Amino acid sequence: MTKEQWETLTAVVQGKWGGPAPVGFIIDSPWLPGWADMDRMDYFTSERCWLDANLKAIEAFPEVLFLPGFWPEYAMATEPSAFGAKCVWPEGDLPFAEQVIDSMDEMARIERPNPRRDGLLPFVIKRLQQTEGRINEAGHGIYFAVARGPMNIAAFLMGTTEFLTALRMLPDEVHGLLDTITSFLEEWLQYQKECFPTIDGILLLDDIVGFTGEEDFREFSQPYLQRAFHAFDATVRFFHNDAEGVATAQHCEEIGINLFNFSFQHSIAEMQQLTHGNVALLGNIPPRDVLAVGGPEEVREAIRASLEGVEDTSRVVLSCGGGMPPGVPTENIRAVLEARDSLAAK
Repeated sequence: MTKEQWETLTAVVQGKWGGPAPVGFIIDSPWLPGWADMDRMDYFTSERCWLDANLKAIEAFPEVLFLPGFWPEYAMATEPSAFGAKCVWPEGDLPFAEQVIDSMDEMARIERPNPRRDGLLPFVIKRLQQTEGRINEAGHGIYFAVARGPMNIAAFLMGTTEFLTALRMLPDEVHGLLDTITSFLEEWLQYQKECFPTIDGILLLDDIVGFTGEEDFREFSQPYLQRAFHAFDATVRFFHNDAEGVATAQHCEEIGINLFNFSFQHSIAEMQQLTHGNVALLGNIPPRDVLAVGGPEEVREAIRASLEGVEDTSRVVLSCGGGMPPGVPTENIRAVLEARDSLAAK
């Protein structure tokens, strides 16, 4: 992100943005290498390829807020790798992390990793350190510390079904696991900030919170998200959950979330009501069925539909209801910008 884009984003978060709603997308390995006509393994293993793909995106769409901006992730394997998860790299597909907890009674043996040395985390830091000069030369900066959320990591370590079952059967042990993971996340986010003092935002991604009801959300998600989002004093606290999002929306303010990327199954107007208009919202075009496989006119119609019932767009960033999916073509991104400009002109 450029300094001007960061200032735009902070104005949106604070409800002070007076212009047309910005357009922004979470971009990472599911979309970026394919769009850049690049082999995915080259993207993960080559500093040059990774940087070229990101530079190509910002050059093609200079008016788009790409979030978090120059994200050196290894798909879902990044944080689980620090806990000792075996990382599998299928040819032509995204890497994934294998389980490290084989039974519920093993949760207590999980130890907190050291983000300065464990798993793929040092590679994340080094990639940014090695490319920061080029990123700055392009007029962009590093503004976000990024991590998967506590429940997301827990589900990778022991399996989603097994983890959700454990919520009911062994709640004390689940709390112990989530406490260990959250302590690690606090240190991991602080370390990113230490390495890159320009960071003034936290982005956490956790869809598993949307698999729980209100009661379980308050017990097993809210306290740990609140701790992670306060790992350091950040201007922007950005949360991605494109599963069921009602419970999340209702508790954003208590947690400290001030920017929320939610599922396209919820309208912007509904999310504004649930957050009392006090949380900036990023959404909510259907990612796969419209943005990836629809045509430009379908995209433009989705933008119009997403703003139905929305009277105040000072806290809205037009996007998809989730991260940018594989296969989104250039013309559909341009269609989002055109629809935004057309609506602003009326």
